[in-house]
Amino acid sequence: MPRKLKTYQTSLGFYDLAIAAPSMKAALEAWGAGSNLFHQGAATETEDPDVIAATMAKPGVVLKRPAGSRGQFAEQSELPDLDDEASTPKKKAKRPEAKRRAAPKVSVEDSRKAAAQFEREQRRRDAERRKEEAIKEKERARREKLIAKAQAALEAAQQAHDERLGNLEAERRDLEKRIEAEDRRWEAEREKLRDALRRAHE
Repeated sequence: MPRKLKTYQTSLGFYDLAIAAPSMKAALEAWGAGSNLFHQGAATETEDPDVIAATMAKPGVVLKRPAGSRGQFAEQSELPDLDDEASTPKKKAKRPEAKRRAAPKVSVEDSRKAAAQFEREQRRRDAERRKEEAIKEKERARREKLIAKAQAALEAAQQAHDERLGNLEAERRDLEKRIEAEDRRWEAEREKLRDALRRAHE
């Protein structure tokens, strides 16, 4: 049997967020929170009838409004107008306390439908999350393949360079031996020619 939904509210970044969910854990998952906002005092179950009505109309859907505003929660929301807030001094005038309205009563049938709708929305979110993870995994595999290909090309080029360098070193050693041999041959021939030249002068 689907669990009864409650309305939870928090503020993340530029937005206030609200959702109708069966538990705090489900709300945190839907918000994509990386920590327990309820334990930190940054999230709470709300009894605001307007917020409850908005979330119960779209259970499981994360609704938002500009942070700190008192506007209606909706699936899409504009960013808060920071320029107006910065240029307009905040007045701390006391407002008369409004009479607390009771939270809207939800019938058992409506509660059951809302819970079922939440589960559908959660399945949709899970499917989207799996799709995103599959895309990320595909991109990671593609990137690893490119890295492996580039690494293999680098290693092949290094090996070819080492081989060419080794051949050149061998050629240089052979050339040095030939130069030394030529020096020795020339030294011997020069001595013979000098001896012949000296005898010719005698």
